[in-house]
Amino acid sequence: MAQFQTLQASLAAARDLSEFTKHLEFELKDAPRLGFVPGQWLSLRASTPDGEEITRAYSIASPPTEDGRFAFCLNRVPEGFMSNHLCDMREGAEITFEGPFGGFILRPPLRDTVFIATGTGIAPFRSMLHWLLADRTRHEGRQFWLVFGVRYEQDIYYREEFERLAQEHSNFEFLPTLSRGGPEWKGLRGYVQEHVPGIVGDRTDMHAYICGLDKMVSANRQLLKSLGWDRKQILYEKYD
Repeated sequence: MAQFQTLQASLAAARDLSEFTKHLEFELKDAPRLGFVPGQWLSLRASTPDGEEITRAYSIASPPTEDGRFAFCLNRVPEGFMSNHLCDMREGAEITFEGPFGGFILRPPLRDTVFIATGTGIAPFRSMLHWLLADRTRHEGRQFWLVFGVRYEQDIYYREEFERLAQEHSNFEFLPTLSRGGPEWKGLRGYVQEHVPGIVGDRTDMHAYICGLDKMVSANRQLLKSLGWDRKQILYEKYD
C-alpha cells in the first residue's frame, strides 16, 4: 500500500464566495510544492476540543503551481466541526493533511468535454480548467462546456474567473443555471441536466465529468446513458 506523507500548510488568504461558502488558500510549510493532478483531493486532519481526531476530504480547487500554494472551496456546515474549524481560521493558522488522493482526473486522450457541477462541486473543475486553458498545447482543437447549477445568482462561485476564461478562449463556454433565479436573471434557468442534451446533441464521442451531490450526479449519468453514452465516457465524484 502506498504511503502518503503527512504535511502542514498555513492559511495564506481567505475570501467569502457567498454567505456560507469560502475560498481558502494555503501555503505549504517545509516543502517546495504540492504534487497533484487536477481533480484530486486532500485528507485534512484536526482534533476537536475533546481530543477526538476528525478527518475530512476536500477537493483541491486550484491548478498545480510551483509556489507551494493550493486552495479549497467549502461550505460552512452547521454542526460540522471541520468546515467550521477551517472557515474560522485566521491567516497564518496551520492545517495538517495527507494526499493527494483520487482518480477523478482528466482521462487521455482528451475529447470535447462537458463539465457538470453544482455548489462546491465546482472545486475540481476550477483546478482542471485553469490547468487546461493555461497552455494551448493542452486544449487546442477541443471544446469545453462548464454547466454550473446553483440556486441564486449570488451563489455562482468564481463567476468572474470563468467569464474571463470564456472571453479569452473561444473553445470554452461557461453556462451557469439558476434553479431559483429572480426576474432580473437573464441566463439559463432550471437544473443542470435540463441543459446537457442541448450541448451534446446526438454525439457519443465526448467525455463528461460530473461533481456534486448524489441526486444530481445520478440524474446526469442516467441521462447520458439514455443518449447512448458508454459508462466509461462518464466520470463522476459525489460529495455525499
